[in-house]
Amino acid sequence: MKVKHLLAGAALAALCTTAAAAQEVTLRLAHWLPPTHPVQTLGIEPWIASLKEASGGRIDVQIFPAQQLGAAPDHYDMARDGIADITYTNPGYQAGRFPIYSLIEIPFHMDNAPRGAKAMHEWYAPLAETEMSDVMFCMANPHDPGTFHSKAPILEPGDVSGLNVRPAHATMARFVSMLGGGPVQVPAPEAREAIANGAADAMTFPWNSIWIFGIDSELKQHLDMPFYVSAQLMLINKDTYNGMADDLKAVLDSHCTPEWSQKFSEGWAENEASGRDKALAEGSGHTVNVPTEEQVQMWKEAAAPLVDTWKSEAGADAEAIYQGYLDALDANDARF
Repeated sequence: MKVKHLLAGAALAALCTTAAAAQEVTLRLAHWLPPTHPVQTLGIEPWIASLKEASGGRIDVQIFPAQQLGAAPDHYDMARDGIADITYTNPGYQAGRFPIYSLIEIPFHMDNAPRGAKAMHEWYAPLAETEMSDVMFCMANPHDPGTFHSKAPILEPGDVSGLNVRPAHATMARFVSMLGGGPVQVPAPEAREAIANGAADAMTFPWNSIWIFGIDSELKQHLDMPFYVSAQLMLINKDTYNGMADDLKAVLDSHCTPEWSQKFSEGWAENEASGRDKALAEGSGHTVNVPTEEQVQMWKEAAAPLVDTWKSEAGADAEAIYQGYLDALDANDARF
């Protein structure tokens, strides 16, 4: 009888092992962009296809775009709470919540999105546990460096004074305030409405997003100076990850690397850069304003206090963390 029980136990264990090995999962991925946005078509969809291939079809991902599962600022909490298994999150939509992360929002640091994504991943992944411990960090995805787009020309910091500006994130909102402007903080999907109804006179945005969100009919003056980025993060619910079979975890791990952050960011960066060419095209009705070297220096000096403010808010290790970011940018040839 004991032998039979042992054999039955062994058979059950083998059955469980086989079932675990054959586990299939469908993950819910939420983001707040239109489904036609290059982040989905050139980043998310190829990433999902690679996950599916690497798992032999056992990992599938269902996409919920355009804030279907929640508002853009809520996507971090949606990953934490399991409303979605994976979320594409802009931490800059929640001012002050992620002080270490906000370093990447300070102008004049990153000059290349794909290489910058790899640098950011290498720098931030070990730090994410300190301020994002209730989710799993997967990837970083900065956009191609953006600039000011406005109704009237903006060429130097003083031109922002008195304007209402839709900033890309909390750090840019602070910068606008420092320059004497009024921040109008709305997520990207709501930016056009803010411009069209007169609530904002200008905005900070990457180039082609002006066309993607239909803002090109409202803002026709552009500052030709790539000086800031907004970096989104791909985050995963911890319970979802922990509930996956070990071999599927390994597949997901292999798609949450610095190299994947770079690859994920390439298509969007190229697409955003094309917006500048649209503005420069003859007959476009748009004006691309090129600042002088003196004006560029004025912008750099105006932004410099943001670093000191960041250090005062980031904690005791701020100097080392800051140097680590610069080192990562240098190592990946992504420093401004």
